[in-house]
Amino acid sequence: MSIYLALLLDYLLGDPKWLPHPVVAVGKLIAFYEKLFYPQRYGQSAFRQGCLLVLATLATVAGVLLALLLILARWPWLRAAVIVYLLYAALAWRSLQVEPGYVISALRSGNLPRARQMLSYVVGRDTENLNRQQIIKATLETIAENTIDGVLSPLFYMGLGYLAGGGLGAVLGAWLYKAVNTMDSMVGYKNDRYREFGTCAARLDDVANFLPARLGAMLMLLAGGMLGLDAAAGWRIWWRDRYAHKSPNSAQSESVVAGLLGLRLGGPSYYFGKLVVKPTIGDERREPQLADYTTTCRILNWSVILAAVLFSFFYLWSLV
Repeated sequence: MSIYLALLLDYLLGDPKWLPHPVVAVGKLIAFYEKLFYPQRYGQSAFRQGCLLVLATLATVAGVLLALLLILARWPWLRAAVIVYLLYAALAWRSLQVEPGYVISALRSGNLPRARQMLSYVVGRDTENLNRQQIIKATLETIAENTIDGVLSPLFYMGLGYLAGGGLGAVLGAWLYKAVNTMDSMVGYKNDRYREFGTCAARLDDVANFLPARLGAMLMLLAGGMLGLDAAAGWRIWWRDRYAHKSPNSAQSESVVAGLLGLRLGGPSYYFGKLVVKPTIGDERREPQLADYTTTCRILNWSVILAAVLFSFFYLWSLV
C-alpha cells in the first residue's frame, strides 16, 4: 500500500519547491565525504579513496534511515506516514514531465531564448545555440533517459525491498539506490578531478541500473505498443542501438523511444564549450514535433503503470 500511495502522491504533487527534499541532504553528505576522502597527499590512491566515499555514504544513509524508522516504531501511524513520504520523495514521475514541459511551453509560444534557458535546467549540455528541433530532441532524450534513473529504477528497488522487508526494506532499497545515483551525478565524471576518484561510484551506478534499465526498456516497449506506436521499430532500434551510449544503460530507454517515435536521438553535443561526439540512436524517419513530448510522457506514464502491475503480481505471488 505504501508504494501505491507514494506513486499517487508523486503523480498528483510532483516535487513542490517549498518542500525540503531528502536528495539535497544526500548531496550535502556526499560533498562532505568528498572533502574528507579526496586524496590530499602524494601516494594516496584516488580509486581507493573514492571507494571509501561510496562505502561511507551508503553506510550513513542506511544508518540514518534505520535509526529514524526504529525510533518511530512506537508511533505506527507516524512511521507509516514517514515511509510513504520517503518513498514518494524517491520518485520523479511528475517532475520528469513538468520540468521539460516548461521547455515545450516556451517553444509553443515561440520564445526560443526561454526554451533554451528552461532546457539548461534539465540537461547538462550547452543550450544557448540549439535550434528548435535540437531543443525538442534534447527534451525527449532527457525524459527517455530519466524514465529509468528517476522513476523505474527507484521503483524497482523499493519494490524489491518491500518484498524482502516491508516498508523499511522499500525505503532502504529506494534510498540506497538514490544515494548511488546521486554519487554518480556528483563525482562520476571522466575529468582530471574525478577520473579515478569517481570510478567506484560510476561503476556501482552502472551495476545498480543494469537490470532496471533493461526491464524498463521492455516495459516502455510494451507501453508503446499499447499506445498504438510502432513497437516493431521500437524493438529493432532497441536491439541495434541499446549500447550506443557511453553508459551501458542510458541508451536502453532512449533507443526504445527513438524507435517508437521514428526519430534519431543522440549525436554530438557541446558541453562547457567543448564538442563531445556521441553516437546517434534511431533512424531519422521524420523531424521531431512538439506532440512527441506528449507521446513520450504517455510512454512514461504507462510504463509506470505496468511496473506497478508487475510489482502487484510478485507481491500477490509472495503471499501464496
